[in-house]
Amino acid sequence: MSAPPETAGRSYWGAGVQDVLNDLDSQAEMIVTRTEAWAQINSGSYERAGLDRMAGLLADAFAVLPGEISDVALRPSQRVRADGELIETGHAAAIRIRVRPDAPIQIALTGHYDTVFPAAHAFQNVWRAEGALRGPGVADMKGGLSLMLAALQAFEAATGDKRVGYEVLMSPDEEIGSPASATLLAELGARAHVGMTYEPAMADGSIVSWRKGSGNFSLAFRGRAAHVGRAFQDGRNAVMAAAETAIALSALNGQREGVTLNVGAIDGGGAVNVVPERAVLRFNVRAPDAESAQWADGEIRRIAADTSKRDGVSAHLHGGITRPPKPLTPQQETMLGWVRRAGHALGVEIGAKPSGGVCEGNNLAAAGCPNIDTLGPCGGGLHSGQEFALISSFAERAKLSFLMLDAINSGAFDVRSLRA
Repeated sequence: MSAPPETAGRSYWGAGVQDVLNDLDSQAEMIVTRTEAWAQINSGSYERAGLDRMAGLLADAFAVLPGEISDVALRPSQRVRADGELIETGHAAAIRIRVRPDAPIQIALTGHYDTVFPAAHAFQNVWRAEGALRGPGVADMKGGLSLMLAALQAFEAATGDKRVGYEVLMSPDEEIGSPASATLLAELGARAHVGMTYEPAMADGSIVSWRKGSGNFSLAFRGRAAHVGRAFQDGRNAVMAAAETAIALSALNGQREGVTLNVGAIDGGGAVNVVPERAVLRFNVRAPDAESAQWADGEIRRIAADTSKRDGVSAHLHGGITRPPKPLTPQQETMLGWVRRAGHALGVEIGAKPSGGVCEGNNLAAAGCPNIDTLGPCGGGLHSGQEFALISSFAERAKLSFLMLDAINSGAFDVRSLRA
């Protein structure tokens, strides 16, 4: 059972709040069990059957909220095949719930139901061990979706007038950069006063203060095939062009503080007695601020253009910096202070740290929407077979979100001033 909010918190939270917190404590096992059930479903970003199944379960679960729920069809996105050709990829629907869209205060709540784990990945099971829930997506971010729903139900059940409306958006493509849902996120961010996103908090309970920006790129090379024994000199080796370009790109590391570029893969080649005609170089760039992101993008395009000047080799660049940096603005600092106050009312000290990782919070911030984007359970081992979420943190973070919603509703946390 929760301890009563401390005296310092009583100016923000009125009578009846303790009953709600106690009720969320009583739901702790249900929140975790629901996460377990959802994590048993493989919903890798390209696993359409699992994504469709998850979308149906989420629609059923969130239908308890007093609003309009809908599937939002997403346009196909483009990606580069291993042979360098562009193909269109379809996506599962985004799930949207709108509650009190005409209320004077509007909040964007976002999350994603895809994971980084394809069906062929070895990490498929879900289990409990040493106080942690382990499995694919338990932290990132099916656990966040489960506790978000619990917090919203608690907010709706609480007595008093509701001055807050909100829109929940759950996407199927966050782990691949939100290529199809980015437009929805931008539109949502433009409408809302503030955002609440349910990526996992860190294992020590800290949330993210600011984030780097990120972009995924593919550089498709076309050379000229030739027989290695009879006409080696007539060939133009696309794999070698990709390898040399990878070295040039990697040399950007260390040239500007905070900018990192990781060459992740080179696709291409085949039989070793053939000069390879095609290759694809895939890489990711991270930048701490808008100026650095612009510099990195310019350097990448310069190197790609230089590569295209090689005799007999062409290079076509695809992608870009699709998640802009999320800086620590005064509005962000205000929201971080609110989270600390809500945590203090629960007897929890919540720190804040910067992160090189990116999420939908970057998109919301780029649309002018201040947001806290790590309101999910505390965990770690993300994007690996060691992913975990601390079981004790599920109810704790649901209570944290409820207190945030309650204080925004009462006006104690004046979100409208952040967009003034």
